[in-house]
Amino acid sequence: MNLHFEELTGINGARLGIATLDAEKSLNALSLPMINALRDRLDAWAREPQVVCVLLRGNGAKAFCAGGEVRSLVEACRAQPGEVPPLAAQFFAAEYRLDFNLHTYPKPLLCWGHGYVLGGGMGLLQGASTRIVTPSSRLAMPEISIGLYPDVGASWFLSRLPGKLGLFLGLTGAHMNARDAIDLGLADRFLLDEQQDDLIEGLLQLNWQEQTEMQLNSLLKALEQEAVGQLPDAQWLPRRQKIDEWLDVSDVRCAWKALSLLLDHPDPLIARAAKTMTEGSPLTAHLVWEQISRARHLSLAGVFRMEYTLSLNCCRHPEFSEGVRARLIDKDHKPRWHWPDINHVPEAAVEAHFHKAWEGRHPLADLSNE
Repeated sequence: MNLHFEELTGINGARLGIATLDAEKSLNALSLPMINALRDRLDAWAREPQVVCVLLRGNGAKAFCAGGEVRSLVEACRAQPGEVPPLAAQFFAAEYRLDFNLHTYPKPLLCWGHGYVLGGGMGLLQGASTRIVTPSSRLAMPEISIGLYPDVGASWFLSRLPGKLGLFLGLTGAHMNARDAIDLGLADRFLLDEQQDDLIEGLLQLNWQEQTEMQLNSLLKALEQEAVGQLPDAQWLPRRQKIDEWLDVSDVRCAWKALSLLLDHPDPLIARAAKTMTEGSPLTAHLVWEQISRARHLSLAGVFRMEYTLSLNCCRHPEFSEGVRARLIDKDHKPRWHWPDINHVPEAAVEAHFHKAWEGRHPLADLSNE
């Protein structure tokens, strides 16, 4: 199953539920069976009175979770070009339902986001009530490189970042370190990679029958005090003013042009971000611009419904399959985009991604946090 569950008993019989992603070779990439099993267990723990807190983590030193398992998804897309394969409809509905349930979970839910936290991993981390990052954390939404778009609720969390940073991170797939995540409100606590056992032991020692939030906060603060000296330097907040200036433009074509001019920028972080974008999918750039614009006025449930529509339509169009082929299957890193020029992506093609691709009621119509 590539997923392990355990329950540890603390004082007064209170139990800590621990869910561990365990697909180390694939950097804990999420498959449909993993998503379904995780959601079922979290639902069960939510109903179990003795389970007072949940910890979500990933096995292996390299990653908490480096995204979704998209190879099998793309194989299905390539077998049915122009259509939405049943696997895609099932996968995205299950993943977004899981992410939404994390955001609305009724008990303290801690997520240990060490190493790579990419794509689907970000969806899990951002839903937790306490988002923990470590010195090894590398967070990103790198979908521009595979012709998808930043999903798993990224429309929600990127659109709410300061200034143009959300747009920048979506267009460039740039990595954030732990300090960036804390600065931008995408993480709550910074702990050392080796402090996980101390955290678990501390959780088991808490008296969950009284002043739970205060005790949990005190535990996390005490652990963080030991770690704070290893917090890395900020990367993106100090560069925010410049990024805001570059992206103070009227449309995505101008944004692409502005960032493309930075390929030889003396700041290596900026130059690398520009390079990733220019090698990425121009269609994705259009979708990023549009999704962030639309998401500002949507509820969390509305965001996941919009993303479900986008994702199914990405499976019908060729860019997603081609991006995954180039980056993850053949690994030639030379995607042949259907629309290689940002200026030649038809408006009608972009708009079509926001139109329903199924019959009848929206499969996520029952999600509600309004």
